[in-house]
Amino acid sequence: MVVGGGPAGALLAGELGLAGVRTLVVERLTEQSDHKWLGVQTRTLEEFELRGVLEDLLDGAPLLHKGNFASLPTPLEYEGLDSRHPHAAYRPQEDVEKILTARARKLGAEFRRGHELIRLEQDDAGVTAGIRGPDGEYEIRSRYLVGCDGGRSTVRKLAGIAFPGQGPTLYWLLAEGRFSEELPVGEGMGPLRPYGVMRPEERTWFSAVPLPEPGIYRIFTFFYGRTVTDRHAPVSEEEMRAALIEIAGSDFGLHDIRWLTRLTDSNRQAERYRQGRVFLAGDAAHVQFPAGGPGMNAAVQDAMNLGWKLGSAVDGRGGDALLDTYHSERHPAGELMLRQARLQAMLLDPDPGLQDVRDMLDELLRIPEVNRHFAERGAALDTRYDIVGTHPLIGRRMPDVTVVTPQSQRHLSSYFRHGHGVLALLTESAEAGDAAMACMAWKGRVDVVTGTVPAPDTPPADAFLVRPDGYVCWAGDPVTDPTGLRAALETWFGAPLP
Repeated sequence: MVVGGGPAGALLAGELGLAGVRTLVVERLTEQSDHKWLGVQTRTLEEFELRGVLEDLLDGAPLLHKGNFASLPTPLEYEGLDSRHPHAAYRPQEDVEKILTARARKLGAEFRRGHELIRLEQDDAGVTAGIRGPDGEYEIRSRYLVGCDGGRSTVRKLAGIAFPGQGPTLYWLLAEGRFSEELPVGEGMGPLRPYGVMRPEERTWFSAVPLPEPGIYRIFTFFYGRTVTDRHAPVSEEEMRAALIEIAGSDFGLHDIRWLTRLTDSNRQAERYRQGRVFLAGDAAHVQFPAGGPGMNAAVQDAMNLGWKLGSAVDGRGGDALLDTYHSERHPAGELMLRQARLQAMLLDPDPGLQDVRDMLDELLRIPEVNRHFAERGAALDTRYDIVGTHPLIGRRMPDVTVVTPQSQRHLSSYFRHGHGVLALLTESAEAGDAAMACMAWKGRVDVVTGTVPAPDTPPADAFLVRPDGYVCWAGDPVTDPTGLRAALETWFGAPLP
């Protein structure tokens, strides 16, 4: 069972369906979220391509070739990233959810909207969930349950998982709408904030960013050093207009408001991502300052990491050791994302006392190596999982090289559509056939690709064993290191077939 049908829950349901796992998704909301334009970062684009849904996601989506860190004047350069997708894509969350939900349904997942989790008990064999639906309460029994139900996660609370971190130190109102009056051109607001007003002494600022839809702006009003009693209380149009008037002296004829929300810089992470047969993913596992869409991108990576492992466990091939790697890999990655979010929240504070810090970091971002570091961190391209092995690519994402075979010339990513691991034998060595034959003992779990990679993209090893989520778990020469290859196969894909 998956609780929550947002991007994390929908993607996870699709991953489980791909693994042949019968999956039910229950979602409290009766309709999908709307609007919420967000940046889909490079690593997320790569992972969508692994599963063949990238084309649908990019259809009509504007591409961002430069990024922004904390509204500093110097942009992050995406075009130099080591990826076939050195950019972000700008897409409404509702579109992402629809694409992922359609895929999950096609793979057999069942979605029940308007159904809410109210009880949770687990034992050695499974999880019993109490659900309240339109026709009353009922129980569902499942082998495992995953909470993808947001920052106020009911799953997390019922499982007794602590959620430590930092409470809010600011709040901001976010809206989408139109203006009938001319907007002030912003100064010092960064390359993605062309219109706005900053009040450093009051530690407030407003900006309006044009969205791809003509005439529509995304509107931000920030208030540092202020908190709210109820961050989830509805925001009225009057409150939004009053915020604009306080900061800029006018609401600039704001009208046709179609979306309003209140956000904070609350920064928390679940103490554990796994509690027995219960798991957390997405905002249920971590909440953060949402600049740049880190939560959704991390949620996708959580789901990609967890899905194939749960599928293996349900199939009887993977045990507790494999399931435990979900926490040991994604919790540190979440910590890095939260640290990046905290830094952005601090630097967006217009307090004059922080100006020297902002100026210094902006100066550092003009150094190509520093700019690349921040761009890779924001795009999650620098993620490295703690996987046994000495090769520099072990634990990192596998580059999407072009593989030339006698039959075709394809990107390596195209071999991951079935959600299997891939042994890529990228050598013309005659002994490569022996390694391919040895992998037959993992048929249906690991696919073998034999070919060559044209220069200059030739990778620094003869062969790579890559997990279904695209991360390398062994690299080397299968002829000289058959023991290492076999150990990796058994660790990540279970015992061989008899």
